[in-house]
Amino acid sequence: MTSFAYGHTEVGDRFCVQIQTIYESFSVLPRKDIAQFKRWYQGNNNIGEICSNGVGTHIIRYDDIPTTYKALTDQLRVFFKSLYSQDLLNLAALCDKIGKINDHYKAFVAINKLGICPFCGIGGIKSAHFKKREAYDHYLPKSIYPFNSINFRNLAPACHECNSSYKLTKDPAHSGVGRRKAFYPYSESSYLIELDMTLQHCDIDKLTPGDVELQFGPAVLSEEIDTWKELYGIEERYKARLCGEYDGKYWVVKMLDEWKEDGKNPDEFLNTLTRQAQKWPHADENFLKKSFFDACKTAGLF
Repeated sequence: MTSFAYGHTEVGDRFCVQIQTIYESFSVLPRKDIAQFKRWYQGNNNIGEICSNGVGTHIIRYDDIPTTYKALTDQLRVFFKSLYSQDLLNLAALCDKIGKINDHYKAFVAINKLGICPFCGIGGIKSAHFKKREAYDHYLPKSIYPFNSINFRNLAPACHECNSSYKLTKDPAHSGVGRRKAFYPYSESSYLIELDMTLQHCDIDKLTPGDVELQFGPAVLSEEIDTWKELYGIEERYKARLCGEYDGKYWVVKMLDEWKEDGKNPDEFLNTLTRQAQKWPHADENFLKKSFFDACKTAGLF
């Protein structure tokens, strides 16, 4: 509080006033209620445990807080939603405590070197070679959850389509009927998702999304996969890619032309694509392309 107050900035002053207001509402609560808010605070910031739907995780949404705390809830909503702002994130007092978001992005793209969105696998994101950074997604939406709007474990760069067209304020932790599992963006182990597809016919020129069936695995991740598909419109986007004139249909035309020119057979091409998909699954959308060509072969295209 002292470091913010002595910053002598408008945003620092606003921060201090909001904290004082929240403290005044909070300090008069019974001890058991204070303990409950502490558990909610800790639970809402344990993003990994929330995603695994761990037993005993004390998470809370604004709408779940009892109406007896309406004044305090309203104060928390205003504070935590406004906390994620460029003015505050650039404030020296805050940077000293949590680090700089631009440094966080640099660390992220130092690992994600392909410039591919980690959520959909097909959208592009700005790499380390760009001066600008990609927008961050609040995995647990700041409009729904208090306490974690500037927790970097709840913030992940996403492509524009994932962030602004599909996920928006969808809730990974809750479906319409209750709690659910979701992929944790900062998991230390990779999630290996299997993709198989079936085509209803082999007339590529007339292929529509309704002619494509996608199967995702493994079964052990079925709940996380269902959440992922719903959050990011995965099936719609993958199918649209396969049926696009300059995507799936173009892949097939290009491949057939190359066979004729080079005198190659389909198996040679598929063997090469298999190696590329294993080594560079996200380059040129190889993971999607490989499953598509396998489905084309099964459907009798070649």
